[in-house]
Amino acid sequence: MPSGIKDKVAILGMGCAKFGERWDSGPDELMVEAYLEAMGDAGIEPSQLDAAWFSTHIDELGTGKGGTPLSIALRLPNIGVTRVENFCASGSEAFRGAVYAVASGACDIALAVGVEKLKDTGYGGLPTGSPGTLMPQWGANGSAPGNFAQLASAYRAKHGASKEDLKRAIAHISIKSHANGAKNAKAHLQKPITEEQVMNAPMIAEPLGLFDCCGVSDGAAAAIVTTPEIAKAMGKKDIVTVKALQLSVSNGLEASHNSWDGSYFHTTRIAARKAYREAGIDNPRQDVSMFEVHDCFSITELVTMEDLFISPEGGAIRDVMDGFYDADGKVPCQIDGGLKCFGHPIGASGLRMLYEMYLQLQGRAGARQLGAPKIGLTHNLGGSPNTNVCSVAIIGAQGA
Repeated sequence: MPSGIKDKVAILGMGCAKFGERWDSGPDELMVEAYLEAMGDAGIEPSQLDAAWFSTHIDELGTGKGGTPLSIALRLPNIGVTRVENFCASGSEAFRGAVYAVASGACDIALAVGVEKLKDTGYGGLPTGSPGTLMPQWGANGSAPGNFAQLASAYRAKHGASKEDLKRAIAHISIKSHANGAKNAKAHLQKPITEEQVMNAPMIAEPLGLFDCCGVSDGAAAAIVTTPEIAKAMGKKDIVTVKALQLSVSNGLEASHNSWDGSYFHTTRIAARKAYREAGIDNPRQDVSMFEVHDCFSITELVTMEDLFISPEGGAIRDVMDGFYDADGKVPCQIDGGLKCFGHPIGASGLRMLYEMYLQLQGRAGARQLGAPKIGLTHNLGGSPNTNVCSVAIIGAQGA
């Protein structure tokens, strides 16, 4: 049986570019911005990097599918660069590659960088798929808001939730995240919003209104990982280690027949169970200090809280309205503002989530800082509710 990677890898440094409409910067500049912060945080020279993993989803860089865009932009010392892509979980996939390289002993120090320059592509967040016989039945014609609106409908039908209760719960999620994002200088959107604004906003795909959907942004994030022993030898204090890293990929079952009822994310439940087992966590509702989840839509966050086994099935609405996931709640979620306030530059989002957890664990999150968190979890979802990939990472203080 595999023993897992718990505490075999430490995060030596991380960096994150300012997310937003970065018309002033190309992907190279965004990567450099995140990389320089990570290198300064790690306190190392480029010559100490053994290998790198690079994530981007849309080929807007214009240089093919190789690793050269990262190597050239950062002037890396001719080390191996592996380019990865796994839908919206691409950033987490880059982190996984770097972490596994260190855990295996193949590298002493490895780099992961994710970037996306969506604004320049004209991407508006509402792509349409090619129509087909089954597409109108289960794909909402390829519209992302339409797909996730169906998740809301299925959730309501399964748990007997009223339309009003669900709408107010997902509104609270958006309000909470915007309140957190208002304290984050790197977020795209930094203004609090009110319940009245959310409830009266233009409808995108019922019940998802304007404020229930994440925006389109540019951004980049980076992580440098090594072994705990090397980090300690370099004089690092408050070492943050990787407790678990699990990936689950749909095999098409959800889209094939009605054994899946459309009300939850099958892959999230699988990845979460494996991650908790790898990290030695028996009661995540009690043991995990904070979360960053893939809130591409507010309903996604609500459903994910049950799929991560924090809220009981059908109980997320109550927990959300009780403030359980607020900044001052029992288990804060999206303390940096989440995708709702950062937007979703696809290749960068997974690493951006880890960046916030890392800062919180080291007590460096500024106005957003929680008390004394010990364990942070990130959930990075790619694809649609019926066909997706899910990455769950758990990091924490060494020894926690």
